Amino acid sequence: MSTQAASGLTVTLRVTPRARRAGLRGRAPDGTLRFAVTEPPEDGRANEALLRLLADTLGVPPSACRLVSGGASRQKRVHVAGDPAALAARLTALTP
Repeated sequence: MSTQAASGLTVTLRVTPRARRAGLRGRAPDGTLRFAVTEPPEDGRANEALLRLLADTLGVPPSACRLVSGGASRQKRVHVAGDPAALAARLTALTP
């Protein structure tokens, strides 16, 4: 699930920390993107890994990704700065 704004795209994510492999795991039935990271949820390490992984997946610099909510939860909202239409198209191409 995502929301477009003039400054970029805000996406809702479900994150699994301490996974064997990091990566995009697809979409949940409600449209939420599912990601897995290898870092533990300690001292923000899983959040940092998620932001780096999302940036790499979308082809944007890590500084373009900012955690909006869900710092201590598996359900997160992340704002990605950039062209919202291009970012939405990239996400759609990755998770049909």
